[in-house]
Amino acid sequence: MSTAPGRFWGVGVGPGDPELITLKAARLISSADVVAFHAGVGKSSNARRIAADVITDGVIEEELRYPVTTGGTEHPGGYAGAMAAFYEEAAERLGAHLAAGRDVVLLAEGDPMFYGSFMYMHDRLADRFETEIVPGVPAFAAAAAAVASPLVRQTDVLTVLPGTLPEPELARRLADTDGAIIMKLGRTFPAVRRALAAAGRLEHAVYVERASMPAERWLPVADVDPGSVPYFSLIVVAGDSLHGAGRRTAPVPETAGTTAELLVVGLGPGPEEWVTPEVTAALAGVDHVVGYAPYVARVPQREGLSRHASGNTVELDRARHALELALAGERVAVVSGGDAGVFGMATAVFEAAADPAYADVPIRVLPGVSAVQAVAARAGAPIGGDFAVMSLSDRLKPWSVIEQRLRAVAQADLVLAVYNPASRSRTHQVVEAQKVLLEHRSPDTVVVVGRDVGRAEESLTVTTLAGLDADAVDMKCLLIIGASSTTVSPTGAVWTPRSVG
Repeated sequence: MSTAPGRFWGVGVGPGDPELITLKAARLISSADVVAFHAGVGKSSNARRIAADVITDGVIEEELRYPVTTGGTEHPGGYAGAMAAFYEEAAERLGAHLAAGRDVVLLAEGDPMFYGSFMYMHDRLADRFETEIVPGVPAFAAAAAAVASPLVRQTDVLTVLPGTLPEPELARRLADTDGAIIMKLGRTFPAVRRALAAAGRLEHAVYVERASMPAERWLPVADVDPGSVPYFSLIVVAGDSLHGAGRRTAPVPETAGTTAELLVVGLGPGPEEWVTPEVTAALAGVDHVVGYAPYVARVPQREGLSRHASGNTVELDRARHALELALAGERVAVVSGGDAGVFGMATAVFEAAADPAYADVPIRVLPGVSAVQAVAARAGAPIGGDFAVMSLSDRLKPWSVIEQRLRAVAQADLVLAVYNPASRSRTHQVVEAQKVLLEHRSPDTVVVVGRDVGRAEESLTVTTLAGLDADAVDMKCLLIIGASSTTVSPTGAVWTPRSVG
């Protein structure tokens, strides 16, 4: 007679105080056939300690002891290989109990799905055995309670960050969020403290150690001895520390009587080395950066810098906000990808500045490497002769105007660079443009498709106008459609002669 398999439970036991174990968790732990728990190298299991009072006598206990910390290991696969092998062996041990019909409860500190080792067992066992997860009180909730600090309120955003992030990335994310929790401290603490300072959040950051445990303590991050930071610690940055209690939007400073120059800068298509020294120096001297969120994210965070990120369809609103800041005497840079004057923020700034209210604000545009330059350079020299640049987006102009201009460019036999060829909501324009161009151009016309040029995912495809796969083109692409004289050399380089005839 076959035995029905047991049920696998991932049970959160909370941050440390046994009284924070939920009623459901206590019931399942006390009735389990097998109670499993992880333990560190040379350490007793903290999860086992928390749940000790509800583990019954005679239950089968499975201690899953990690083979290594973050230090060195002799495993041929290094740390990652050693941990993968450990999880496989642990899953086999628990799987054997489940296959024999025993219910297995795997204890997890805090919550099982929040930076927990249970997840790795879930990955290996949930498709074979009935599995259920019981949430637990996460450590950050206990830490916020300990310091009596509201994490977020109203429309605030809470960001949970691992201290293992690169320091510049951690600083940027801290500057961009309202409330924050920083986990995984220990050896990362010095870099985390520097990131908090760069983001302007150090003053209000609170360090919490062993939240809800008898040895709990908390103090300002600035006062913490880096050598004393254990694994069971985290940092709380309250949302109120950014905006003030109950206030949800960053204020525009009151006019100080001296209007500052407003800079509009291009960050290039992506790589840091494509940002010009002029732009780098300009960004180092401003107090505010305003722009579309992905572009603002590319500006390194430093102490004293305020970031004002917004969506992709509010160009005039962000331009007005930047002008208001400059009018109040604040040093501001409006950022764009590529070159700010090529389908970028420069036009929106000048349009907003036409309001007489901003007549006294001087505006200076600093050039950047444009996407068409980057794609052309990767391809060879396709824009070495006369060329035109167009956007296929019909958000700001009707398709009839775009089509008319496509015909004019095609009839003039100009190389054409196409920005914004498609998006999630615009999927037909590339097909329509291809049809229009084929009415005036040879099917063999050279076409270059550059995707994410300058980034790790970069790809470059050289095809023909007839062979262009419109379905493979999206917002990450820029197209260069050659003239009749555009040539592909034997080495694959695409170039257009400056002479005609």
